[in-house]
Amino acid sequence: MAQVDEISRFEELKALSDDEVVTHSHVRDIPISGGKILAMITLDNGRDHTRPNTLGPITLFELSDVLDVQKERAAKGEIAGVAITGKPFILAAGADLSKVSDIPSKAVAKQMAQLGHEALGKLSELGVPSFTFINGLALGGGVEIGLNSDYRTIDRNVPAIALPEVFLGIIPGWGGAWLLPNLIGIENALKVIVENPLKNNRTLKGQEAFDLGIADAIFDSVSFLEDSIRWADGVISGAVRVKRPNEPGKIERAVKWDIAIGIATKMLESRIGRVAKSPYKALELLKAAKNTDKKTGFAAEDEALSELISGDQFRASIYSFNLVQKRAKRPAGAPDKKIAKPVTKVGVIGAGLMASQFALLFVRRLKVPVVITDLDQARVDKGLDYIRGEIDALLGKKRISPDEANRLKALVSGTTDKADFADADWVIEAVFEELGVKQDVFADVEQYISETAVLATNTSSLSVEQIGAKLAHPERLVGFHFFNPVAVMPLVEVVKAPATDDETLSTAMVIAAKLYKNAVITRDTPGFVVNRILAKVLGEAMHAVDTGTPFEVVEESTKPFGLPMTPFELLELVGLKVGAHVLDTHHAAFPERFFQSANLHKLADLGHIFERDAKGKIKGIDKGARDIVAGGDSPMTAEQLRTRIEDGLADEIHRMLQDGVVSAPEDIDLCLILGAGYPFQMGGATPYLDRVGASERVFGGTFHNPPIRGVE
Repeated sequence: MAQVDEISRFEELKALSDDEVVTHSHVRDIPISGGKILAMITLDNGRDHTRPNTLGPITLFELSDVLDVQKERAAKGEIAGVAITGKPFILAAGADLSKVSDIPSKAVAKQMAQLGHEALGKLSELGVPSFTFINGLALGGGVEIGLNSDYRTIDRNVPAIALPEVFLGIIPGWGGAWLLPNLIGIENALKVIVENPLKNNRTLKGQEAFDLGIADAIFDSVSFLEDSIRWADGVISGAVRVKRPNEPGKIERAVKWDIAIGIATKMLESRIGRVAKSPYKALELLKAAKNTDKKTGFAAEDEALSELISGDQFRASIYSFNLVQKRAKRPAGAPDKKIAKPVTKVGVIGAGLMASQFALLFVRRLKVPVVITDLDQARVDKGLDYIRGEIDALLGKKRISPDEANRLKALVSGTTDKADFADADWVIEAVFEELGVKQDVFADVEQYISETAVLATNTSSLSVEQIGAKLAHPERLVGFHFFNPVAVMPLVEVVKAPATDDETLSTAMVIAAKLYKNAVITRDTPGFVVNRILAKVLGEAMHAVDTGTPFEVVEESTKPFGLPMTPFELLELVGLKVGAHVLDTHHAAFPERFFQSANLHKLADLGHIFERDAKGKIKGIDKGARDIVAGGDSPMTAEQLRTRIEDGLADEIHRMLQDGVVSAPEDIDLCLILGAGYPFQMGGATPYLDRVGASERVFGGTFHNPPIRGVE
């Protein structure tokens, strides 16, 4: 009867769940000491490892009903405790997000929040102790199953436990925002709920979760379930007493709590600005958790979660999530992997910082010999020293073993004789970004390499076709554009020149995957995707200051884009000379749409735009930089400039799609998210441009039909 009542209350929510992959709640009775019974609930969607357990509405209805039955059994004295765990290696990967975009209103979104609270909340209302045995992956709602229970154990080898909701534009809304800080303290909760999600969705391993106090006991995998049952038996009998050293006390609540929230707020404002809603909503809930009761805290979560689920940013986040999890794994236009050439040795032309980063990445991921070359032995030796030093640093951090460190060092060598490239299957250049230099480098090395070797260029803006103009076999040349820092940024733009053959393109895509990079295939056009978009933003920013708009007004104009940094911070990061070169290249290619800036070259000679303190923190715009751009007589307001940039981006992206630079708007956004750090909550560029009306203003349509936006 309880389940019927609940389903009738959540009828609209249920209607969205007809094809839900249901995670069932299987119950079996486990005898424990004293003739007592522990009711064990195992969550299992019947999909083995092909799909993790998820918590959709039908799943929650079933779990709720099962918990009602256990409560009745407990009242009759039939059971002494209830435990919940997951199928092998997986507890639950959180809420089922597959139907979120179909939620029609804020009211239905609130039903989802309330249903989670009602179902999981019953774990603390059974009349007997409840336990969660965290046996594997636990994300979001999976963690909140444990938090709603009275006690938790964890497998030492759990690979990932996290509350990633803020990363997706929402908050832990099934108890996490109130329960976690009251379990492990405010500073630890801030780390799990806000800090880790904003560090590329960092997760905790089993030991880390235990050390924070998320679990009360930790056991090895080989006997995890047996040990957990034995431990629960001890808790029920009174033989085991649970101590929680991180649980907040009076001093923390009186003093540290608000201070920690204040520090976190300032940190967020300096790092990401105020555009993203979910981190600040999470901070509000965490702050309130200090002195509210559970019922009040859960009600606040309901309201916050329904507001965010029905909003623009969460819908854009789900779009971003699907891009990274699905589209990135099936790149548009990729040839059959079977025709890729084997790569058993890599050659790197250059021994500077970028080239050395390439060499380190290739040797770590491919585990094949890598040889670097440069103009003289001193440069080669400097590159080798850098690579070996980085390997030692990995060893020091225990990221690799001593044996692996020795093997990696043995695989790297340097030479000034390009004849040592004769047996290389893949040769990539990282030399100065000048067309003639790259042409000569490839024409020279082609004399020494085999006929089947692939040549790759890391150019960021030059024509790959022109780079290969002096090659006898241009069909084996492909663009392979990394982003800096090479080890961190997950995108590679794989550039298909007119002559690039399918075997070469396939090899590039396979190599990118082996390097743990996401690859997007682009046409051979200036700037490809990321730099063309950035050139538009940076060019408009510099044109604005060149014509009299103050630096601060330009920075204000781009805040609604939610970018990780202002245009001028980005220019300093990539290097002012590099930025000037990128603008010059795009102006030369598209003079009617891209600005060049003589002042940017002068700023490059000055060396900076910002005045910084001893720690590198920005104090303001440098007086010398202001003097360089002084004299403009056509200033714009922030609103005027914002509209101009929005319309310029909509026009440029529309042109890129018409010209077939990439296959679809999704590829543009994937590149911006993975290569330029666009936040998940913005969904890249095209959902934003649709929402603000730029698409309609520029070409009378939208990039997405229907546009990706929230509901009332």
